[in-house]
Amino acid sequence: MKIAGLWSGHDCSFCILENGVPIVHAEYERYIREKEPKGDSVQFLIDECNDHFNDIKYATSCYPKKQLIKYGDSFSKLENVLSNSENSVYYMSHHKAHAANAFYSCNFDSSLILTLDGGGVEDESNNASACTVWAGNGNKIQHVLTFPMNQLNIGGMWTRATRYIFKLQSGWPRGHQAGTVMAMAAMGNKERFVNDFYTMLTKDIQYASFKPSSQPPGALMPGKDPIHPYLDKWVKIAEESEQNRFDLAAGLQHATELLFKQVIEHILGLCPGYTNLCLAGGVSLNSVMVGKILNWFGKEAGGPLENVYVTPTPHDGGLAIGSAQYFWHQVLGNPRINWKDVCSPYLGVHYNLESVKSAINDNDGVVKVQNVDDDYVIDLLDKQNIIAVYGGGSESGRRALGNRSILVDPRSPNMKDMINEKVKHRQWFRPFAPSILREEVKNWFTKDISSPYMSFVLDFKDEVKDKVPAVVHLDGTARLQTVTKNDNTWYYGFIKKWFEITSVPILLNTSFNDREPICETPTHAINCFLGTDIDYLYFYEYGMLLSKR
Repeated sequence: MKIAGLWSGHDCSFCILENGVPIVHAEYERYIREKEPKGDSVQFLIDECNDHFNDIKYATSCYPKKQLIKYGDSFSKLENVLSNSENSVYYMSHHKAHAANAFYSCNFDSSLILTLDGGGVEDESNNASACTVWAGNGNKIQHVLTFPMNQLNIGGMWTRATRYIFKLQSGWPRGHQAGTVMAMAAMGNKERFVNDFYTMLTKDIQYASFKPSSQPPGALMPGKDPIHPYLDKWVKIAEESEQNRFDLAAGLQHATELLFKQVIEHILGLCPGYTNLCLAGGVSLNSVMVGKILNWFGKEAGGPLENVYVTPTPHDGGLAIGSAQYFWHQVLGNPRINWKDVCSPYLGVHYNLESVKSAINDNDGVVKVQNVDDDYVIDLLDKQNIIAVYGGGSESGRRALGNRSILVDPRSPNMKDMINEKVKHRQWFRPFAPSILREEVKNWFTKDISSPYMSFVLDFKDEVKDKVPAVVHLDGTARLQTVTKNDNTWYYGFIKKWFEITSVPILLNTSFNDREPICETPTHAINCFLGTDIDYLYFYEYGMLLSKR
């Protein structure tokens, strides 16, 4: 049985669930090359997966219904193809879909579920929330608590601070740069402004998270935004110096962690007996904060938690998956899926050899092609080349995990600056992630946990961090990706070969893009390769290595 999950709000996407397992998840931004767009998810599904479309029995989405219905032509096509007795779409609350995506994608029999974002519609009356709590047991999730928006809205506060205080992008069409603020925090004095931001996140949340009605839509353009009636004091402080901006970022991050810790403490007291915690919603992408949960509430700290799980799609792009999963398990009553290691994030459309060859032929005379194997490419990495790799389905979510990645040698002290300047064209302080063999985590990090989706920031062990300077952040941490053979057979084997010749089980992994969405098609990959200082592009499934003429 096939169920289509649909979401036409920002982070527009669709998924196909077959007998409870996601087999395709496509994100609209990857195709139109604009970050976090709204769009017609039904027409998107028809265009990209028409064969699946004709087999759909049920379709699901989230409130408000108008997000789908306003696209009348495609919605009529959807109703015509549905084979359930009502020929209708099943709708649910925004946060219910987030919670379902977190719980049904993990292997926990029971878990508390916490969803945090900048706000989503919860019912047909357009009531909204930015934080909810659920309890998952077996194949059911049960609502526990919904926080009112005027009490808790961490995502809204971060969105406003990112745009107004730090003058960074905060959504469509250039994406949300909250991650840049997190990176800045490592260089700041966290105590200087922590009380200010804690007040903003609590007592003054309605004022601090307020979006001025005169804010222009779309990208931040210098001088175009209005003066924020509440935040302007801190805007002026940020304008005085770079160190002020670092201190402000550190204060925001620290205040967020303090509040987040209190929320978790509250829900653990509200629902005693749970040893697992699942997270979803855009705030869950704060991997620095998420990496500290077990330090606060883990068994070693005297707390109840044994495991923390973050779905690979905590952002709104995951609503399509979560709504379909909820319908399959909760409404239809089907048993849980037993994931081998993890629910696969590699759910993008697969591109065959002919597609790759066609994209190469379109650039005939600009690129040259060699037939090579992994050993040849590893030698190029060892010689300090920057290699983009492409194969399989693209990763769902915000992070590249080996199928649409740029890889380099983490041992090079100069590589971080080189990639930031010549490839990614971003701030000098932005860190890069280490991909590490799962079995080697205990030898390199202070905690031995799985992080298959780059969900956790951990401390490097002091005795090894000098061996991989390109992936160690300024505070001695890294947002790691753990890799198993089952997660990604090719990527695991590739890192394993690298380990054999270098004695380092780590590669620097950053997303295959340059200020635009992660590459989706072979054409996107070649365009990005030609537009940056990447040395080689490796289509690993077909043993094809591209270089520039």
